[in-house]
Amino acid sequence: MNVAFMPLRTMDLISLLLTLRPLTTDRAAQSLPTWWGRAAHALLLQAIGRDAPDLATALHQGSGPRPFTASTLMGRMAESKLDSDGVYRLRFTGLTQPVSGALLAATAEGAPLAAGARLELDYQPFRVETAHAEGHVWTGQDSYTELAAASLAGDAPRRLDMLLVSPTSFRSAGRHVPLPLPELVFGSLLERWNAFSPVAFPSEAKRYAAECLGVARYRLRSRPVPVKGDAWRPGALGQITYVALTYDRYWMAVLQTLARFALYSGIGAGTASGQGQARLSGERAA
Repeated sequence: MNVAFMPLRTMDLISLLLTLRPLTTDRAAQSLPTWWGRAAHALLLQAIGRDAPDLATALHQGSGPRPFTASTLMGRMAESKLDSDGVYRLRFTGLTQPVSGALLAATAEGAPLAAGARLELDYQPFRVETAHAEGHVWTGQDSYTELAAASLAGDAPRRLDMLLVSPTSFRSAGRHVPLPLPELVFGSLLERWNAFSPVAFPSEAKRYAAECLGVARYRLRSRPVPVKGDAWRPGALGQITYVALTYDRYWMAVLQTLARFALYSGIGAGTASGQGQARLSGERAA
């Protein structure tokens, strides 16, 4: 069986990809969740809590930007039912060394997320087929300093292509905005970066995105996500390309760093429960 790569030292940032196979598929479609993000959030805290209960409690009770993300269950569901022959994916990320280390430890042999382990999402049993932190465009390990250095040391691009694979929306002026406008996307990334990185970027990066970045092309669609009660929140999925209308090498290097950071941090609201899964298109994190 495949297991996660175990580095000599824990990095600041990690993106883990699990492949899962359902152990039963006889649940009625109406009894399955339409959105698995909250169940994935609970599983992440449970997996971390086995060996690091204080950390899991702090993550559960904490306010402000979350130092982790959890995806919804990804894979084909015919008529809203699980496929007995299907393989599904789940992704967890950590934005600090303690969280990243705890997630990686949870994939070690005998741990809750290890290959071969049995787990449950919303009372639905699955078996973990593989657990990887490398070798896929949606996996990676990195440090904040190395991620920043990779962009700041080279030639900055004029365009940034972003891929949004789960509904992405933003809280702005007391409202939810389901459009990936430049200032909302890079403002969200900047806030999360500065919350956890030892290398802070100036707040003017958001202003540059608002005033000097335009949308060159996009292919987006809307998908609603269930939230508390019977409410639904729309979000955007698809591809969008941002272009510098007034080019500045430094600011575009900062935005490129933030775009690469999106693999780990997600974008916008609800990233701890499945929303805002995103990455810079055309390359993978180191």
